[in-house]
Amino acid sequence: MKNLLMATTAIVMTAGAGFADGHANEVKIGVILGFTGPLESITPAMGAGAELAMAEVTESGALLEGATVTSVRADSTCIDAGAATTAAERLITAEGVNAIMGADCSGVTGAILSNVALPNGVVMISPSATSPGLSTAEDNGLFFRTAPSDARQGVIMTEILTDRGITEVALTYTNNDYGKGLADAFQGSFEAAGGTVTISAAHEDGKADYSAEVGALASAGGDVLVVAGYVDQGGSGVVRGAIDAGAFETFYFPDGMVGKKLNENFGAELDGSFGAYPGTDSAGAAKFVEMAEAAGFDGTGAFAPESYDAAALIMLAMQAAGSSASADFKDHVMDVANAPGVQIMPGQLAEGLVLLAAGYEIDYVGASAVDLIGPGESAGNYQEIEFADGVYSTIGFR
Repeated sequence: MKNLLMATTAIVMTAGAGFADGHANEVKIGVILGFTGPLESITPAMGAGAELAMAEVTESGALLEGATVTSVRADSTCIDAGAATTAAERLITAEGVNAIMGADCSGVTGAILSNVALPNGVVMISPSATSPGLSTAEDNGLFFRTAPSDARQGVIMTEILTDRGITEVALTYTNNDYGKGLADAFQGSFEAAGGTVTISAAHEDGKADYSAEVGALASAGGDVLVVAGYVDQGGSGVVRGAIDAGAFETFYFPDGMVGKKLNENFGAELDGSFGAYPGTDSAGAAKFVEMAEAAGFDGTGAFAPESYDAAALIMLAMQAAGSSASADFKDHVMDVANAPGVQIMPGQLAEGLVLLAAGYEIDYVGASAVDLIGPGESAGNYQEIEFADGVYSTIGFR
């Protein structure tokens, strides 16, 4: 296998030389994420991750006989389905994108899928929409995600809490598809394992004062407050209110709450708190972090690796189909994402493209140890975090 990959290097170099003479055609990939809104501190690295993969492929000249790949950004807002739908319509009708990398939050992702992508027959690969409801959404084989469903995250949360001997928790969640889906998945898993959820209460984003919500949570009690919210919005607001009121000392943070903004907002106030978000300790993950650092962004951020992988899968599927048309390559996404085949890591997209063009099979492992199951979603790897000395760090993988 090593010799096969080495042999492709020479072919890639030849392709690159030919590519310098002229660009045969252009492939456009829409990157629709909440560049404003409750995840705006996380999405810059996500967009950069996807565009890193596009730049890598463009530089190789190996996609579809020398195609360039252009990123076209749009703002999903994360929370406004109408605005997200309008943005996605622009990507398809005005910009003519061949596929969409995104969206990010579950509600807007579902809206774009049903109102725009499905009617127009455009492939979407989301790096971060995790609602279990998306597993059964009508998609005509057009929708995939490199992030695991929250059905899986609920199990991981339960394992982490019970391993720490925690049997009673209070639960608050952002009042949308993501928050409700995760809250239900977690509560079902935790209670099945013998735990008690003293209260499961929704909170609205965008409020200045969460004292009423904190009061209800405090009255119900619990050893830990689980905050299934957004780090740039109501989730952090609830945490601030709980700390100021002395209602809870320890918090559990699922994926929507994990970001460097959490360190900035609270620092040492969160020492001893913990959580988890998608991630793996694979060789591909380490390579991606190295590549991201060289490109000037943080590759350890939540869903940045999954964004690189989402864009990579789009382009590899195009190559397998010999076409940039969604109708042609949608049926190849699962093929390039899974075994059998030559394993492809970050930085090896050119080799993957050349192998596909030569008729070989590939198994794209990528930055997040990609393994797509069922309706085209990640099987799910998570990294466990804990706060100490005012910052969170990874302490293990599950």
